[in-house]
Amino acid sequence: MLTTLTIKNYALIDDLQVSFNNGLTIITGETGAGKSILLGGLSLILGKRADLSTIKDTSKKCVIEATFDIANYNLKSLFKTEDLDYEALTIIRREILPSGKSRAFINDTPVNLNSLQVLGEHLLDIHSQHQTLQLTNDIFQFQVIDALAKNETVLESYSAKLSQFKTLKSELVMLQNIKAEAIKELDYNTFLLKELEDAKLIDGDLEVLEAEYETLNNIEEIKDKLSASHQLLSSDDIGVITSLTEIKNQLSKLTSYAPHYNSIYERVNSSLIELDDIFADIENLQSQLEADPNRLDVVNSKLQVLHNLFQKHQVSVIAELISIRDTLSNKVFETENLDATLSKKETELESLKKQLEKDAFKLNTNRVKIIPQLIVQLKEILSTLGMPNANFKIELKPSDAFLFNGTDELQFLFSANKGGSFNELKKAASGGELSRIMLAIKLILSKYIQLPTIMFDEIDTGVSGEVSNKMAATMQQMSKTMQVFTITHLPQIAAKGDTHYKVYKEDVDNRTHTQLKQLTSEERIVEIAQMLGGVNISTSAIAHAKQLLN
Repeated sequence: MLTTLTIKNYALIDDLQVSFNNGLTIITGETGAGKSILLGGLSLILGKRADLSTIKDTSKKCVIEATFDIANYNLKSLFKTEDLDYEALTIIRREILPSGKSRAFINDTPVNLNSLQVLGEHLLDIHSQHQTLQLTNDIFQFQVIDALAKNETVLESYSAKLSQFKTLKSELVMLQNIKAEAIKELDYNTFLLKELEDAKLIDGDLEVLEAEYETLNNIEEIKDKLSASHQLLSSDDIGVITSLTEIKNQLSKLTSYAPHYNSIYERVNSSLIELDDIFADIENLQSQLEADPNRLDVVNSKLQVLHNLFQKHQVSVIAELISIRDTLSNKVFETENLDATLSKKETELESLKKQLEKDAFKLNTNRVKIIPQLIVQLKEILSTLGMPNANFKIELKPSDAFLFNGTDELQFLFSANKGGSFNELKKAASGGELSRIMLAIKLILSKYIQLPTIMFDEIDTGVSGEVSNKMAATMQQMSKTMQVFTITHLPQIAAKGDTHYKVYKEDVDNRTHTQLKQLTSEERIVEIAQMLGGVNISTSAIAHAKQLLN
């Protein structure tokens, strides 16, 4: 409930501070006194965009602050979602700076207008006659029926599953598109993969094959050079080994003469040992050499395959070809296994669909059960509000689609006259009738759910005296379970309030100011008497006012 309201430097208000109680609060005042200013300030609290022209003194900032007692509103989860500090007495402040910039705070935490709007929907419902068009909205009509049907838990379950269903369906469509594209590329990717797999790629193989190719392709020259080297090393006449052996024998005779002769001898001996090893290696290489035209063709073919693959894939080393092969292998594998993934997704989607259908059936069952009761209650209340022949036809039709709140499509029809045809509310009901229907619906809702503070803004316009008494009684009944404000010009309604405030203008220092004051019992009598008979109050008007208040 709204407990306090402070407005500073807004429109015709300099500094207004007022406290409110529970129950039915009446606000009256002459036309143009500033009741709309009060509503405008509250609208800013609810997240309406600010207008610099509303600042009274443009050298100072405008501040509007409201305190709400939300202990019974179950809003802790909302505060958590909005990342706000929860307080049972929550303070909302809006500031409009002279620069035109606007700032908003919830419990001293800066917030954007969206957060104000989200929270404001749960705190205050400003309802004027032109806002009765909300009645013609399917979403609101469903909210009414679902509140009475106690569908909140099922709706939460359905909504969560619907979100999963939509996500899963999107994933399935994406996979189907991927499969369609993958199938187009599958044959080509499979061909490329087979080429790479047939090449039996081994990192480092290129250098080995190139060396083998050079050997086989030049084998006769290699044989000649190795043979010549063998001859030069081992010839009895000029062989290097023979000569070096002779040098070694000669030097061995000098080793006993001095240490440096022994050093030379050792060096020659080491060289001779190395030459013997080289000679053995040459002999080994000669024994391994054999012309093999078939092997040369095989090696040449392998090299040609590799160079063709390098050119096709625009790479230069086998390691890059191996990487491409592995990538293609994964693509082919994923494509070939998409069916299994798709099948799994389809199974999950079908399971979720059955759960959604189950929740939607519960919603429908609960709605069908409660609709006759809603019609009866509406007719009873409207009968007391001067609409004895009002009648409704509320029908649910199945939809093939999963809608945001089930699979029902709603048709909410109204007839104002006995024997009259049913039609859509916006076509069949006048503005005054819509106001009374909305009042009836709010009264019914107040019995089932905790409604926010409601402020009726002259919804009694055009209503007769007797009906106004019934409207006042309805508001009184609502105020037993919630806080109700009503801005009215009718004395019959004004007399029914638990608390009465008057909006008025006064001129101070040649400037007009709007004020709001709580009326005493005596002041209420005078105010209602003026509403009955005008400024010049008669004795009968006073008596009538007392009678209404009694």
